Amino acid sequence: MENFKKLNIAILTVSDSRNETNDTSGTALVGKVTDFGHFVADKKIVPDNIYHIRALVSQWIIDEKIDVIISTGGTGVTGRDGTPEAVTPLLDKVLDGFGETFRWLSFADIKTSTIQSRAVAGVANGTYIFCLPGSTSACRMAWDAIIQAQLDSRTRPCNLVQLMPRLLEK
Repeated sequence: MENFKKLNIAILTVSDSRNETNDTSGTALVGKVTDFGHFVADKKIVPDNIYHIRALVSQWIIDEKIDVIISTGGTGVTGRDGTPEAVTPLLDKVLDGFGETFRWLSFADIKTSTIQSRAVAGVANGTYIFCLPGSTSACRMAWDAIIQAQLDSRTRPCNLVQLMPRLLEK
């Protein structure tokens, strides 16, 4: 069996009201990432503004030390929710199956309210990006049910780690 490859993961919380003391979703993701054996390369909170989001994500995309970006917040349909609009133009490829699978799994908990989720994922400059809702339970579910296995180099028949040459060099 192949050895586990530790990845450098940046966590982004998108919120006009969260800070380091009440950022439960970002904190939960940090816990999930580190408990699984990956590294948290950076963690930031930015306002729900597409230009702030896009600027930081762009910096992380060009940082060769960051393999994955996971954001939480700004994926709904109300107010200033704009994470998909900020991130999608940066993507080289969209992973449509992520959003579809997320909403399918989410249906068990929140029924048809899952249509309001605009969770998206893709790859930009060799960096995987996952945009999750701001709900802590949604972040936990996304990590546990989808992201964790895809960021595990041992997952078969395939995983995202084995598809990126930059990640394989580690």
